[in-house]
Amino acid sequence: MKVAKFGGTSLADANQIRKVCDIILSDKDRRIIVVSAPGKRFKDDTKVTDLLIALANKYLECGNAEKEFKAVVERYSEIVNDLGLDKSVAETITENIRERLNTDTSEPFRFLDNMKAAGEDNCARLVAAYLRKIGVEAEYVSPKEAGLILSKEYGQAEVLPQSYENLKKLKDRPGITIFPGFFGYTEDGEVVTFPRGGSDITGSILAAAVDAELYENFTDVDSVYAVNPNIVPNPEPITKLTYREMRELSYAGFSVFHGEALQPVYKKGIPVAIKNTNNPSAPGTTIVAERTKITRPVIGIAGDSGFCSIYIRKYLMNREIGFGRKLLEIIENERLSYEHTPSGIDDISVVLRENQLDEEKEKRLIERIKTELEAEDVSISHNLALIMIVGEGSRRTIGIAARATRALARAGINIEMINQGSSEVSIMFGINSDNLSTAIKSLYYEFFVNEDTTI
Repeated sequence: MKVAKFGGTSLADANQIRKVCDIILSDKDRRIIVVSAPGKRFKDDTKVTDLLIALANKYLECGNAEKEFKAVVERYSEIVNDLGLDKSVAETITENIRERLNTDTSEPFRFLDNMKAAGEDNCARLVAAYLRKIGVEAEYVSPKEAGLILSKEYGQAEVLPQSYENLKKLKDRPGITIFPGFFGYTEDGEVVTFPRGGSDITGSILAAAVDAELYENFTDVDSVYAVNPNIVPNPEPITKLTYREMRELSYAGFSVFHGEALQPVYKKGIPVAIKNTNNPSAPGTTIVAERTKITRPVIGIAGDSGFCSIYIRKYLMNREIGFGRKLLEIIENERLSYEHTPSGIDDISVVLRENQLDEEKEKRLIERIKTELEAEDVSISHNLALIMIVGEGSRRTIGIAARATRALARAGINIEMINQGSSEVSIMFGINSDNLSTAIKSLYYEFFVNEDTTI
């Protein structure tokens, strides 16, 4: 059995949905299908999820949002008509969205999650209806019916252990199961969603639950590339990489596959195939536990901006028992999550996403660290970007860091921070965000251009 997930661009309109169904039917082992909400049909189009967010926000603000409601309904109605489905399918979708609008709005985040989930939920109903129209045994299955139970964290939900035993029963269902991605239900029956892009997570959970032989993730690119194609034209494709390599690259900005989606399949050792809906015969990229053939030390380079660094200095910090714990307790109390903590003997930095901070919280954080930890110097540097050089082969290769720093120096880029984990699968550099694209280009040229070997 294979579990296949199709992303938003794969389901953007009727023509794309026909392609998806052709792919499903081309392999009898594709029996559990996870779908996203319809994505962009063209560059300046709006994703259905974004239409739903606009609808929810307008309704929360004004108590009425007919224009936004109409935009969502028309998008689905167009797909229904173009697929030649009975108009009752569009009516059912319209009623479903209307019912969600009429639910309790006293908790905005709960209301927003319920509205966002309408994108995937109704797309799954639509795909199942089309498959039945063309004579295929297919059924929409609700995450509630199937038992996908998540934590009560709106927009950031996590799967609860009992879900796997519940979902295991899906493999015994006849025909093809169409399952909506991105959301599930709390133990008391409320809709909650994963972070954006969370349909990848749903697919991974289902693959692990049914012990699938393969988890296929269909998107709009032929493969994962060694670097973002928007930065470097025609970069090297990656045919195979490990879970750890993909996790590092996803964290640092690779958007092809959601970083959190790897955990369920990683635990079960289920390989992941990333394929292109518009070019399904392309080899794609396979994610596996281990790579036996490593011909190049670096497999990919990724970077992301939007970070800041809290710098703390205190004389004899290294002799003070519990300093790090107390610092992280302050960060936890302020409801902040951190990314890295590079340190010296008398100083430490804490790197975090700067969108977690506002001016008031930043001032309070600095004051608390100064007062409670008696720190001599506390400052926050903004506009930080992190670049990851990733590759299992770097563990056995001398001089990777030296080559990287030379490449950045040649490009005139100052390194503000370096961090290498004990696994040595990646090296991280912190630089000014304004230099991110230039830095990635220089590193790609260093490790990939004019090399005789292939990944």
